[in-house]
Amino acid sequence: MKRWHRVGALIAAIAGGAAFLVAASGIVPIRASSGHSPLTFWVLELAKRRSIATHTIGLDMPPLEEPWLVVKGAGHYHGGCRPCHGAPDLATPRIAAAMTPQPADLIGRIELYEADELFYIVKHGIKFTGMPAWPAQERDDEVAAIVAFLRELPQLDAPAYRQLVHGDAPPDGEITTLAGLAAAAEAPGAVAASCGRCHGVAGNGRGSAAFPKLAGQKPEYLFRALRAYARSERNSGIMEPIAAALGEAQWRELADYYAALPGEPGSSDATAAVEAIERGRDIATFGIPEKDVPSCVDCHGPEGPRRNAAYPLLAGQYADYLVLQLEQFAADRRGGSEYAHLMRQVAPKLSRGEMEAVAAYYARAGAP
Repeated sequence: MKRWHRVGALIAAIAGGAAFLVAASGIVPIRASSGHSPLTFWVLELAKRRSIATHTIGLDMPPLEEPWLVVKGAGHYHGGCRPCHGAPDLATPRIAAAMTPQPADLIGRIELYEADELFYIVKHGIKFTGMPAWPAQERDDEVAAIVAFLRELPQLDAPAYRQLVHGDAPPDGEITTLAGLAAAAEAPGAVAASCGRCHGVAGNGRGSAAFPKLAGQKPEYLFRALRAYARSERNSGIMEPIAAALGEAQWRELADYYAALPGEPGSSDATAAVEAIERGRDIATFGIPEKDVPSCVDCHGPEGPRRNAAYPLLAGQYADYLVLQLEQFAADRRGGSEYAHLMRQVAPKLSRGEMEAVAAYYARAGAP
């Protein structure tokens, strides 16, 4: 038996050495232009599917029920995924078609995967395919938004896709009406290129927690937020790549532009109960002394003296968006300016119900 072990070890060593020599010789082609042979493609596809199936056993992922997740995912898909995977308005992008392996035609393949499998792929990427991991591994909520959109993608035609991505903003900077021309006349180029489709040319978002309102916000806060994203001091797979592609002058230009716009009044159709809003008002005004939670209004308004220019205004912001930020702070996953640590000390002391109450109050409190 020992003799056979030695023979087996010798054969393995010879095979390994031969494989190394073949690789070191450079005769193995790595050119993408030749594609994969059917056998190679089958082996790689089998390995990929089995790996995904194995690593998603017991995977815990955020829920996908919130309807605004689809809109949030659509905004990023258009800029981050469409250039390779295409969309209902862009079939088989030419550059991506020359890759080996080619990026998947998602419209025809999404239904082959379960939601947790899509989550795993989007979050972790796939080696040797050009599919990147999510830039902010801490933000499972953003990954969930992409998954929610992907599950909707096969049902979309080109007009429905464009509406979901752009809303009322002109597609990719295209201005087609006099009203749109007037609204965009003073807008920085980045607004037309990226910001407008999510935050709106007028800065009031898309009517849901998918994207925060920026209109009327303090310019210094907006500037520092963009800077934090660009420096990876505030985690977001959606915002980090956008902010990093801009320079300091553009951060300032965008901040000044959105800060100068009039904010919308607070939500008048929020579903929060009156009792919850009143509870939120009490917490915002007086804090929760027994939990060592300070008042919110001292830093965030809406009324009172002038405050630090780097502290954001919260009045009129979408309630679900505020809850998400508090949850991120509580989990120590939310960065920002040099003052972000203040909220990381406060948020963990709040219950989910208290977060929702404060958010409901500020959502009704008027425009920034």
